[in-house]
Amino acid sequence: MNLKQTMSIPVLCGALLLGSITGVAPLSAQAQAATRVLPDFSDLVEQVGPSVVNIRTLEKAPTRDAQAGTPDEEMQELFRRFFGVPMPAPNAPRQQRPQRQQPQAEEEQPRGVGSGFILSADGFIMTNAHVVEGADKVVVTLPDKREFKARIVGSDKRSDVAVVKIEASGLPAVKIGDVSRLKVGEWVMAIGSPFGLENTVTAGIVSAKQRDTGEYLPFIQTDVAINPGNSGGPLINMRGEVVGINSQIYSRSGGFMGISFSIPIDEAIRVSDQLRASGRVQRGRLGVQIDQVSKEVAESLGLSKAQGALVRGVESGSPAEKAGIEAGDIILSFDGKAIDKSSDLPRMVGNTKPGTRSAIQVWRRGSTKDLKIVVGEVEPEKTAKLEAAEPEKPAAAVTFKPLGLTVTNLTEAQKKELRLRGGVRVESATDASARVGIQEGDLILAIANVETPSVKVMQDIVAKLDLSKPLSLLVRRGEWAQYVVIRPSR
Repeated sequence: MNLKQTMSIPVLCGALLLGSITGVAPLSAQAQAATRVLPDFSDLVEQVGPSVVNIRTLEKAPTRDAQAGTPDEEMQELFRRFFGVPMPAPNAPRQQRPQRQQPQAEEEQPRGVGSGFILSADGFIMTNAHVVEGADKVVVTLPDKREFKARIVGSDKRSDVAVVKIEASGLPAVKIGDVSRLKVGEWVMAIGSPFGLENTVTAGIVSAKQRDTGEYLPFIQTDVAINPGNSGGPLINMRGEVVGINSQIYSRSGGFMGISFSIPIDEAIRVSDQLRASGRVQRGRLGVQIDQVSKEVAESLGLSKAQGALVRGVESGSPAEKAGIEAGDIILSFDGKAIDKSSDLPRMVGNTKPGTRSAIQVWRRGSTKDLKIVVGEVEPEKTAKLEAAEPEKPAAAVTFKPLGLTVTNLTEAQKKELRLRGGVRVESATDASARVGIQEGDLILAIANVETPSVKVMQDIVAKLDLSKPLSLLVRRGEWAQYVVIRPSR
């Protein structure tokens, strides 16, 4: 703070005092709200601080050659490049017998530093999965400087939540808060070990809730200063309750830039309960690839607003295929809960116990359709075979000039191989179709909400359309399908 900034404070205070002496009217309610005293976090630190721990991780690595006088590897490489021979050790004789290479021993080396907080008095501690990932040893240091070797109970990468256990009793556990009561603009505090500086306290406000940055979790966004080493520490409300786990930051430099993300504690507790019970997390799955529904696509399909999750692909043999879900469907609700945006669906399904029979509603070709689905279980990711053999090009081709499309019928063998009842193959795409990214080899499954099982049917559909208006096409490429909206050429 410079001299000018320092002097501005007493001047401002003096102006307020003068106003009260000269009988100026009382401050308005809005002005009074602006002059509220900033909160004092000292009581919260005393209350929650003893429950926040430092977590150090170590990994085993080969030891360096401990022989006295042996140069490091970079210097050895430099010497070899310039002189073509190994660099001799200091005071070594000119000719030395080659020594027998000894196997390298391993030693524990520091890997990283993070934070955590005590869940229960008997030593269960919550942190981030990325804090303990790949560690050969985890060391927990309590605020009273006691150290314990910790056992990893379970770790879940998808939610970035992990639980570790130390052999101790009578520990001060945190209080768990209600995330639904958390408001944007509310004061919150973080305690952790940024850059290894233990028991560091920072504070700020909630900037946003339900921030979509993760596959399964809607994050809490704050402007609390979070830096490397804060990961796994608690986000605390003004009642001294934990409402989140500090997990990520937005940064272009690697340091704090005013945007931090925390995992909501209710989601984290749901994960930790499963980790403590079985060491792993069970999640439901449908077996669909989804995308957002744009306003343009919604209007072209007759939806009142952009909502739901667009099904771009359905995995073979998946619960979705067995339930009759098709590429191009828009999933509007799951288990009676509306899906406003596509990211809502994996969270709803992920929190559903595998084997549960659930109701699902889809929008298909202008109307809703109710289906029943038995939720499957998420398995380790596997690479799907996306490319089929190049289909045989049928002889007959029809051109739709306003659409910029030349298409042919699929053979029966191609339909069987692609698991389709029908569709037409794009032989060339120009003008209107090329502008929206349609390519040779794509399949047109529907146009203007009507299926196109053959070129003849497509001709009949296009003949009845108003080509002065945008049209929606359901296009499949490999195993993926999506809607595109084209504006026909006149």
